[in-house]
Amino acid sequence: MTIAELLPPAGEPITLAEVKAHLRLDTNDEDGLLTALIRTARDHLEDETGLCLIARPMRLYLDGWPAGKVIQIARGPVQTIELVTVYDADGTPVEADTTGYVLDGTARPARLLLPVHPATERAVNGIEIDFTAGFGESGADVPDTLKRAMLLHVAAMFELRGVLSLDDQPGAVPQGYDRLVAPHRLRRL
Repeated sequence: MTIAELLPPAGEPITLAEVKAHLRLDTNDEDGLLTALIRTARDHLEDETGLCLIARPMRLYLDGWPAGKVIQIARGPVQTIELVTVYDADGTPVEADTTGYVLDGTARPARLLLPVHPATERAVNGIEIDFTAGFGESGADVPDTLKRAMLLHVAAMFELRGVLSLDDQPGAVPQGYDRLVAPHRLRRL
């Protein structure tokens, strides 16, 4: 199972103005760096939790259908299923009928139940499921604890700006970050 981001998010969960207020910065001298650190903090948080903070299109690739009827989608929350595609013997994409599908997009992982699993002839990545994942279109839809964790993380990375290059970030996770993020982490048994 592979999940690919089809388009980057249209915005970030926290704004440059929020970060500057948190850091008590009045100048615009560091705006480029702060914007990059916001993106790094979001990427890190999403990788740790399996969440998409801002809604965007994603694609799930499967080699074959799972043994049961339930398909698990590790990135969430899943808002909608856009398209299910399988490939025939010639490698031609065929849109699967999704009539009557059931989606539990808020479950961790999200669960999709398709009434029919059409056959695919491609051995690798023969099934593609396009979906939209994220809390919403703006930072107002993202839980406050996750935005607070991002602000703390950006502040810690900003503090290390002379020690680590932007490519080496995140260089530190601040104290309290783990407690803010813990309720949103996907736990495995």
